[in-house]
Amino acid sequence: MKITILGCGYQGLVTGTCFAENGHSVVCLDKNPAVINQLQAGKLPIHEPGLEELIIRNLEEERLSFTTDLSAALDGSLMVFLCVGSPADRLGQVDLSNVLSVTEEIAKKRTGYQIIVNKSTCPPGTAKKIEEIWKIRQAGDVVVNPDFMKEGSAVDDFLRPDRIIVGCRDVRVQEMMRELYSPFLRTGKPFLAMSPESAEMAKYATNAMLASRISLMNQLADLCEAYDCDIADIREAVGMDSRIGPTFLFPGIGFGGSGLPRDVAVCERLAREAGLEHDLLTAISAVNNRRRQQFLAKILDYYGSKISSKRLALWGVSFKARTDDIRDAPSLDIIEGLCAAGAEVVVYDPVAGQKVSARYGNRIQMAPKYYSALENADGLVILTEWNEFRRPDYARMASLLREPVIFDGRNLYTPVVMQEHGFKYFSIGRKSV
Repeated sequence: MKITILGCGYQGLVTGTCFAENGHSVVCLDKNPAVINQLQAGKLPIHEPGLEELIIRNLEEERLSFTTDLSAALDGSLMVFLCVGSPADRLGQVDLSNVLSVTEEIAKKRTGYQIIVNKSTCPPGTAKKIEEIWKIRQAGDVVVNPDFMKEGSAVDDFLRPDRIIVGCRDVRVQEMMRELYSPFLRTGKPFLAMSPESAEMAKYATNAMLASRISLMNQLADLCEAYDCDIADIREAVGMDSRIGPTFLFPGIGFGGSGLPRDVAVCERLAREAGLEHDLLTAISAVNNRRRQQFLAKILDYYGSKISSKRLALWGVSFKARTDDIRDAPSLDIIEGLCAAGAEVVVYDPVAGQKVSARYGNRIQMAPKYYSALENADGLVILTEWNEFRRPDYARMASLLREPVIFDGRNLYTPVVMQEHGFKYFSIGRKSV
C-alpha cells in the first residue's frame, strides 16, 4: 500500500518509517525544503534512538521517500496521515489551523478515494470539522488514530504498542485500519475501535491520568521530606500494588515536554467550557508548576545572598532522557531563575546542547563534556536523568568542584553513598545529607 505522511516531526517520521519498515511504500512530506534535503541525505532533524538506522535502510530499499510536492505525495495513495502540529496555549486553546488547512489542500488535490487519518492530538469535535471539509469535496473517509509514542522510545512504542485506537464511522474503514496495524499486534495487543470523538478524548485522558500520577507522587515526596521518610521506599511499596503498578511513580522536578502539560490544560479548558468542575485537573498543573519553583528555592536558599558570585554546573536540559526536546522542560525554569539571581550557569546535555545554546546565547556557558562542566563550579544541579549521569566517578567530581554539593532533581543517587563520598546532597522526597 502507498501511504502519505504529512509532517516530518517526531510523530510523522516515526510513523512513516515504521510503516515502511513493514513493507509499505511511504512518502513523507514537509513544507520546509531544508528538512527534506536533510532527510533525503539520511540525516535527522531530531534525536530519536534507533530512527536514523531505519530511515537509511528504508531509503536504500526505496520504500521511503521525502518530498515537498503535495501532488506527488498524494498521487496513488490510499491513506493520508496527518502528523502536523496542533499546539495549545497555556489556557488549553488548541490551534487547529494546520490540521484544517492541510485537509483543505488535500481535498482540493485528491485524485480519487482517500482515507485521511488524523494522528495529530486534537480535541473532540475536530474529526467532524475534517469530515465537513471532506464531504464538501466528496473526498473519502476520516479516521482518528491517536499515537501514544514516548520521545526517546518512539520507535519501539510504534513497533510494539500497548494498543491501537481507531475512531471512525465506517466498519469497512475500521477493518482496513485493523489490517494495516495487524503486523504490530501479533503478540495479542488489542485493537480498539470506537467513535472519532472517543478516540480524540482517549489521548487527552491518558496523558491527564499519567500527569496526575506524577503530581501526586511529587506531593507525597513533600510529605516524605517533612516526616523523615524516603520516597524511594514509598515508591517501591506503592508500585508493588497490582492496582497501581510501578510506572510514572518517580518524583522529581515535574513533567514537561509538548504532551502532558498541553493535554492537561486542554482537558481543563474542555471541562470549563462544559460547565464542569475541574479542580483536580487544575491541581495537577498547579502542583507541577510549583515543583520547579520549590527545587529552585532549594538552590537559592542554600547559597543565600552569595548566589550572584557562584558558578553552577547543570547536567541535562531536555525534558526527559533520550531526546533533544526542550519544549516546556522544567530545566528552563531553573536556568531562568539562576540567571535572574546573578549566578554563572554552565550547562551540559548530551544531545540538546545546540537547542539550548540557540535559546540562551551568551547568557549561559555550554560545556563539551559533563565532567568539564564541573570545573571550578560551586555546585552541581542535575535536571535530566541521562544514563551517563547515574554512575559517575565521585572522587573526580569532588576534585573538580569548588564545593562538593549536589542538587539532584531526579534522585539519581543514594543519600548514604553521597554522604560517604563527602558530598552535601539535596534530592527529592528524602532527607538531605
